[in-house]
Amino acid sequence: MVRTVPGRTDRVVVVGAGLAGLSAALRLRGAGREVTVVERGPGPGGRAGRIEERGYALDTGPSVFTAPELVADTLAAVGEKLEDRLPLVRLDTTYRAQFADGSHLDVHADPDAFAAEVAALCGPAEALALRRYLADLAELYRLQLDTFIDRNLDTPLDLLGPELLTLVRRGGFGRLSRHVGRAFTDDRLRRLFSFQALYAGVSPQRAIAAYAVIAQLDIGAGVWHPVGGIAAVPRALAAAAADAGVAFRYGTGVTGLETSGRRTTGVLLDDGERLPTDAVVVTVDAPERLVPGLTRRRRPVYSPSCVALHVGVRAELPGQAHHTISFGASWAEVFRELTRDGRPMTDPSLLVSMPSRTDRSLAPDGGQVLSIVAPTPNLDRRSGGNPDLDWAELGPRYRDEVLAVLEARGWTGLSGAIEVEHVDTPLTWAAQGMAAGTPFALAHTFGQTGPFRMPTLPRRGPENVVLAGSSVQPGVGVPMVVISGRLAAERITGPVPR
Repeated sequence: MVRTVPGRTDRVVVVGAGLAGLSAALRLRGAGREVTVVERGPGPGGRAGRIEERGYALDTGPSVFTAPELVADTLAAVGEKLEDRLPLVRLDTTYRAQFADGSHLDVHADPDAFAAEVAALCGPAEALALRRYLADLAELYRLQLDTFIDRNLDTPLDLLGPELLTLVRRGGFGRLSRHVGRAFTDDRLRRLFSFQALYAGVSPQRAIAAYAVIAQLDIGAGVWHPVGGIAAVPRALAAAAADAGVAFRYGTGVTGLETSGRRTTGVLLDDGERLPTDAVVVTVDAPERLVPGLTRRRRPVYSPSCVALHVGVRAELPGQAHHTISFGASWAEVFRELTRDGRPMTDPSLLVSMPSRTDRSLAPDGGQVLSIVAPTPNLDRRSGGNPDLDWAELGPRYRDEVLAVLEARGWTGLSGAIEVEHVDTPLTWAAQGMAAGTPFALAHTFGQTGPFRMPTLPRRGPENVVLAGSSVQPGVGVPMVVISGRLAAERITGPVPR
C-alpha cells in the first residue's frame, strides 16, 4: 500500500512552476483540489528557460524532447488534448552522430532506415545486432516502466516480484558498458548507445545496465520538437492549468514553511504574505533547504555539470542536423576527467542542437539558433567535482575552446557569425540554487536509484509535504520530472487510473 498524505488536502500550494510543479498542479486540479503555484521567476519553465533577443529565441534548458505521451496524459487530467495545446513535429533524424575518425551516422526514427545506415557504415552484421538491440530496449523499457519508474516506491521491498527477477536475469544490474559491449563490436555503436549514461550522472563503466532504457526514450521511441521550442512545453502546461482554475503567483519566492505539530499550515512568501494550505508540493532542487526536519540518510553524490552555450548566428550552416552528438577520440578518459579528476574534458564530446533547422519561428531569416552543451565537473569535490575551478575566468576561455572544436569538426563560420549569445557555467547553476552547481541534480548511482532515491513522500519532515523534481524519484530528465509530478500528486489524491 502506497503511503499518502493524511488528513485534509483540499488546498495545495505547489512551490515551483517547472515541469514537475506544473505536472503536479494539473493532476491535483483534475482531482478537484484548490491549487496555487508559487514561482520566483517571471513565468513558467524552471530549468526550461527562454531568452529572446534580436529575433532569436534561445532555449536555455533541455534541448531534447521525448515521450510526448507523458505530457498528453498530464493535460488529460484537466480534459485537455495535447494537439490543442502543443503542436509537435517528429524528427526523422533523431541524432546525427559525428565520430573522431570523420565518419558520421544518422539515427533515424524509422528502424529500417536506421538499420540501413548502420549496415552502410558498420556492416550487415552490426545492422542485425542493431535490430536485436532495439527490440531488447523496447522490452527492457516495458519491463521497467510500471515496476521501477512510473510508481511511488517507499522501500526496496516494493520492488519484490517477478519483474525484478526478470530484470536480474536480463543482466539489468550489471554494467552498462558491458551490456552494450556484448551487443555490438563496432566502437561507434557502443558509444552511441552508452553516452546517455551522462544523463544519469555516471559513466557507462559505473552505470547499471538498466539505464540502457534511456536510449529507448530517444533512439528507440524517437525525438520530437515542440513548435516554438522546448520553452513552449511549460507554457502550454501553465496555460492549461490556469484555464482549469489553478492560481499562479509569479515573481514570488518562498522563504519558509509554517508548521504546527507534524503538519505544514502555511507557505511564507518573500513579500511577507502567508498562504494557508492543507498540503505542499516542493519542487526545488535541494528540498532539505526549505522543508523543516527533512534530512538525507547519506551524503549526496551529484551529477557532472556543464557549460551551455546558446547562440544566435547570422549564418545558414547548411547540412547540419537538428541534434548532433559530436564525439571526440577520447572516451573512458572523458568520464574520468569529469567524475574523478575534476577537470574539463581535454577532448570533448558535445551535444549540439539547432532547433531552427526544424522550426523557423526561432530565428530570423538567414539565421540559426544553437545550443551547445559541454559536460564539465560540478562544484562538489566528494562527487568528483572541483570547487576550485574559477569559472568566472575559465568560462570565456572554455567558450572559445568549444567553438574552435566545433569549427574544426565541420561547423565552419560559426564563431564569426554570432549575433546573440548566452553562456551558463557551474557558477550560473549554483547562483540559481542548484546544488553542486549542476542542472542534472543527483547522480543515478545505485544508492540513489529507485527506492534508494528520495521518495516523493519522505518519512522525515512534515507529514503533508511531498516532493517532486530531479532530486527525487524517479530521477533526472524531462520525462522523469513529468512523472515525478504525477507521483507527487498521487501522494495527495491517492492513485488515479492512467
